Amino acid sequence: MGRLDGKVAIVTGGASGIGEASAKIFAAEGASVVVADVAGDRGAAVAREIAAKGGKAAFVRCDVTSIADVQKAVDEAERLYGGLDIMFSNAGIQFGKTVTETSEEEWDRLMAVNVKGAFLCCKAAIPAMRRRGGGSILITGSANSFMTEPSLAAYCTSKGALVMLGRSVAVDYAVDRIRVNILLPGWVDTPINKDYLDSPEKRAFGDSVHPRGRIGRPEEIARVAAFVASDEASFMTGAVVPVDGGLLAVLNGHRFPAPPGMK
Repeated sequence: MGRLDGKVAIVTGGASGIGEASAKIFAAEGASVVVADVAGDRGAAVAREIAAKGGKAAFVRCDVTSIADVQKAVDEAERLYGGLDIMFSNAGIQFGKTVTETSEEEWDRLMAVNVKGAFLCCKAAIPAMRRRGGGSILITGSANSFMTEPSLAAYCTSKGALVMLGRSVAVDYAVDRIRVNILLPGWVDTPINKDYLDSPEKRAFGDSVHPRGRIGRPEEIARVAAFVASDEASFMTGAVVPVDGGLLAVLNGHRFPAPPGMK
């Protein structure tokens, strides 16, 4: 038996990276999964891969900045699988610029995906979870929720906001048996970090700043997500969970070193 047997989950950003790994691991643990992403071909392929291995999965095209799209994903979870138990608000974007280099349009777009997207996932999921008698919401924050790096002003701001959003929702809906927890990955080998890991020198730098001695793998974050989403973590809500190879432990209170090629 899997730790998510009988559960129904939505994973946003499910077409790649941590989202793809989580969709697959959730399904392997027994959940019926709705893979939600703007990347239609790849998202549909992830759902097919899950089904080919005997799991239950469907793809829904979903732009998390649209309440209509997020609600459609929730509606499909209820229509196909009878309810919603887990919402993993994982979709996010990133770019490397300082405040003066960032345009107003870039700032608004990043905040819309990273922060508004999580807000809309909570807003759409909570009524469905109330109908189910409870549920679990996960939000992908970042080690950058608590530490800065050079040229990541907008991203760090968005990830800090997600901690307070998640904690606030956890407090407001604990009475409904809805748990909300925030995961804080360190550097992970995913498409969002491709530009930061595009040379052996940069990858070696990424490895070196983690006490674990390397950057993370998507499935390592996904396995923690599966536990936190499960009933095994039933007394866990409003928690901020580093899954960062020790990054926050070593850098807390210290300036993050500049990556190769950056002043």
